[in-house]
Order: sequence, then C-alpha cells, then structure tokens
Amino acid sequence: MGTVVATWRSAPRPVGAAMLVGPGGEAIGSVSGGCVESAVYELAKKVVADRRPTLQRYGISDDDAFGVGLTCGGILDVFVERVDRTTLPQLEEVTADIADGRAVAVCTLVEHPDASRVGAHLVVRPQSASRTTVVGSLGSPRFDAAVADDAPGLLASGRNGILTYGPDGERRGEGARVFVASHAPQPRMIVFGAIDFAAALARTGTFLDYRVTVCDARPLFATRSRFPDADEVVVDWPHRYLRAEVDADRRPYGPRRAHA
Repeated sequence: MGTVVATWRSAPRPVGAAMLVGPGGEAIGSVSGGCVESAVYELAKKVVADRRPTLQRYGISDDDAFGVGLTCGGILDVFVERVDRTTLPQLEEVTADIADGRAVAVCTLVEHPDASRVGAHLVVRPQSASRTTVVGSLGSPRFDAAVADDAPGLLASGRNGILTYGPDGERRGEGARVFVASHAPQPRMIVFGAIDFAAALARTGTFLDYRVTVCDARPLFATRSRFPDADEVVVDWPHRYLRAEVDADRRPYGPRRAHA
C-alpha cells in the first residue's frame, strides 16, 4: 500500500490518498491522479519482496521528475508498506471499525533514525472524550503514550496528518514522523421537508460524501422514489426524529452533522 503522507504546493491528491498493489499485481486507487502511479507501483512490488517499508518523495524538484511524470509542480511524500496479518495484526478489526462507523486511527511510524522501527503501527480508538484504547506499539511506551495523546485530535476533526517527535516520542524533538490515518464516521446531512428543494440538496450532499437522510411526517411525499439520491428516507415528525437521533448517537467522535 502506498499512501500520500505529506504534500506541498499543487500536489494532485490530498494527504491520505492511497494505492494498493494486490497479490495478483492489480493496482487499486491512486496517489497522484496518474502522475507517479507507475513509479509507486514498481516501488510497491519491491517493498512486498524485501519487506522494507519505504518513504519516497516525488516532485518537480527531483532530477527525474519528468521521468516519473509529476510535472504539475507539486511535491508529495508517499509511504509504501507491505500490509498483511503479520505487518498489521489489527487489520481485520480496523476494517470492521470502518465498516460499522466506529472512529479509529491507524498511526504508522514512517520515519525514524532506527530503520528497523519504520512501519510499526499503533491503533487508537476513542472510548470517551477523555479516554482512548491503544493496540500495537511504535517501539517504546513513551512513544506510544505521546501518540495516543495526540492522535485523537486529528481523529476528532476527521483529518489525516503527520506528527513529528524525537526518537523516543519527545514532543519538542525531531527525527521521527508518525502518519495518522483518521477513519471517522461519515458526516451526516439531515434534510427536513420532502420538497423539490430537498431532492436537489440530497443530490448535492451525496456528491459531497455526506450520509443524507430526508425526513418528513407525510408518507405520501417521503418516499424512496422521490429521493433516490438519499441514503435513507424517514417518515416521522422532524423534532421527534432528531431527538431520537441525538439520544442514540453519543459515541465519541460520532458522525458530524449538517442540518438543512
């Protein structure tokens, strides 16, 4: 898996964009919209073979920028690692968290003076506003504790990003970088009123990757056929539906909402 962990200037894909190279050689996803995919693909095959995670920078400043195809002027760091049940034992649990809408952050050590520690993972799950659980290790209890304290801030805002530390997790140090991949629940848009404007809003919300609910107390108008772009259409009084949703959804870092 190749993941964009940092970008500068006009990089074509955001931090967190990823490309997988499967066991059959198939490529899924994109790290640059086509610019450096061939180079990342070749690097991924090498990483699978020698099991050595690699942080690679691509950019117009590189001597071979045109050779890899990144001619747009941007710079991106791509971390390529082998992913399986050995390198990431928590893979199935993380996948289940994402599928069920539970917030989880996968923290990966992408740079460290000790190359043998690069690629280590720490999985952080919020249990409440002040408590998290962690699985895995980045190499030392001090390092783990620092990342466990800092990663929830990125997870709460649904952002991916790099955290920089000293070799043993010193917050004022440098030399070690941890990439936090935040998997927060999909943000929600709840639209009250089954009218034509709601249909247009539902279509826009779906395009922007919201989980869209249309709610109206009139079963004649609140139908799936009238709102095919919504994830769900609910027949209920708006105040009653909203109260029930707020009471039911008190998970830490639960779905962010936009009401219309």
